[in-house]
Amino acid sequence: MSQLNIEIENAKSFIGDKFLPSFREELSNYHRMLVDKTGKGNDFLGWIDLPVATDADLINRINEDASWIQAVAEVFVVIGIGGSYLGSRAVIEALGNPFQSLLNRRVHPLIIFAGENLSEDYHANLLELLDHKNYAVAVISKSGTTTEPAVAFRLIKQHLENKYGKEEASKRIFAITDERRGALKNLADSEGYVSYVIPNDVGGRYSVLTPVGLLPIAVAGFDIQALMDGARQMREVALHSSDYEQNPCALYAAVRNILYRNGKFIEILVAYEPNLLYFIEWWKQLYGESEGKENKGIFPAGVTFTSDLHSMGQYIQEGTRTLFETVISVEQPARTLQIPDDSENLDGLNFISGKRLSEVNRMAEFGTMLAHVDGGVPNIRISIPAINENALGQLIYFFEFSCALSGYALGINPFDQPGVEAYKKNMFALLGKPGYQKETEALLKRLNQSG
Repeated sequence: MSQLNIEIENAKSFIGDKFLPSFREELSNYHRMLVDKTGKGNDFLGWIDLPVATDADLINRINEDASWIQAVAEVFVVIGIGGSYLGSRAVIEALGNPFQSLLNRRVHPLIIFAGENLSEDYHANLLELLDHKNYAVAVISKSGTTTEPAVAFRLIKQHLENKYGKEEASKRIFAITDERRGALKNLADSEGYVSYVIPNDVGGRYSVLTPVGLLPIAVAGFDIQALMDGARQMREVALHSSDYEQNPCALYAAVRNILYRNGKFIEILVAYEPNLLYFIEWWKQLYGESEGKENKGIFPAGVTFTSDLHSMGQYIQEGTRTLFETVISVEQPARTLQIPDDSENLDGLNFISGKRLSEVNRMAEFGTMLAHVDGGVPNIRISIPAINENALGQLIYFFEFSCALSGYALGINPFDQPGVEAYKKNMFALLGKPGYQKETEALLKRLNQSG
């Protein structure tokens, strides 16, 4: 049974009493399109069944490989971009100690990400670190030709082979790629890399519950079976009914689309736990890449409070009234810390001495939500009992299923990303890729005119 809870009290005054019931039939249609796999992009709906279709043998194999990596490596480099790294990073950073790399009692490898940018300094600094560390690598790409991870893998593969020799290096490279074809699949077969499959019917931003996310999460020392169990629990709820009174995914999709139709074009995902920073980044990709098409879509933004109340808080409170907030609320922290009493009380805070820091954080959450509602910003609150594998599995599946429903409500295909190719074509042309001569000439002319 799902322990995730969604509250819309702070959005009701913005959507009115009639809009939500009138959305019921629409939701039923969108839900049926997902369950029956009859909607747009239905060849990419494999993620719906991952929590029940992933068998114990695969989980055991991943855990066995993770144990081997843990035994030989101080650092595990995950090479990928977009959905090939954001999901695993979201879970690892949510569950981890942010200061673990500074502690002497490290048990599991430090997970480092590469190939998500083209910064020369970043990758040079990474290679310098790897000079001094035992490491292994996961390279994640269906095709093996996506520019950013392909460049990073070239650099790191060369470094790995120079450091360990080609035979040992091949044991330390784990390829997560297409089952049958592609440059990375061919290389993995020829070099004898351990390989995992990205299912053909699962897109990158929906792939965290495949080996794409599960292997790095397991190497980091977290319970991937509990993560999958949480997703399975949410799947049961999501598939059981299309009614927003029984299905939190349907309720979230309905409310955010009603707000969108009433002029709220920007959604800010809010967390009061800094460990959820990369969960917000994963959510931004999931919704931005799924919904931003055909000049439609809610723009996904993110903040971590209370820190961002001292940067973005002013705009949220009094800026343009085109935004709404969705708050991820964590009911119980993993640790206990009380605020001490101070006999001099120079900061005037003795009125909260003896209280747990989490209580102060919770009152900041409630106070901020009320202030923002008063300022014209609707709030949706999503609460989970704690930050653990089970709860994160539920939250991942909740957002995935809600995103699919929401994309259908917008009338678009939530599972493609045609706009991502535009920058690549220009970049290839400017770099002089064969076959792009006309585009190269036209782009250089435009750049020279603007200069």
